[in-house]
Amino acid sequence: MSYAIIGFGKIGQALARAFARKNIDVTVASRRPSEALASEARAIGPAVVAKSLQEALKADTIILAIPFGEHREVANALSNWKGKTLIDAMNSFPLPPEELDGLPSSAFVAKSFAGAKLVKGFNHLVAAILATDPTVEDGHRVVFLSSDDEDAIAPVAELAKQLGFAPVKLGKLNEGGWLVHARGRTWGQLIFQDLFKKGQ
Repeated sequence: MSYAIIGFGKIGQALARAFARKNIDVTVASRRPSEALASEARAIGPAVVAKSLQEALKADTIILAIPFGEHREVANALSNWKGKTLIDAMNSFPLPPEELDGLPSSAFVAKSFAGAKLVKGFNHLVAAILATDPTVEDGHRVVFLSSDDEDAIAPVAELAKQLGFAPVKLGKLNEGGWLVHARGRTWGQLIFQDLFKKGQ
């Protein structure tokens, strides 16, 4: 399984640190040329490699860590998203619900990535917390996962475990998934909730 993070701002770098901590190879890319990211990527660890957007999109699992408004630009970079798993780590705050057709933001995003399996995850923690080691003395930091594709959640949950997190499944995007989506200027109830699960 190959992984890529699209977006190398605070959230993208925090996620890259999670991969580096476990020595799991990950490609990082953004609108900036790969050369502009290379030194920052190397500083995080040897498992983190900066590449072009087109190269990064060859990965099996792609994490979207870009500003919400840029997701269509990424979607247009590939003609076919079939076989790809997308992890939506973006937040649509403060876009009004009518601009998202009344859908959870991830369901709205999924329309641009036809054929891909989309999972909402890694979006509820601020970058400073997401960047820290999720393994604590008596447990692991929780990440919430939701998807309209049940088969998509299992491999993302496994990745979360490999990164040291405790995955908690919320069900479909329009069910428990609403808890980690913004509705206009209102955050979902689980956003910013820094929770831990004992054991695992």
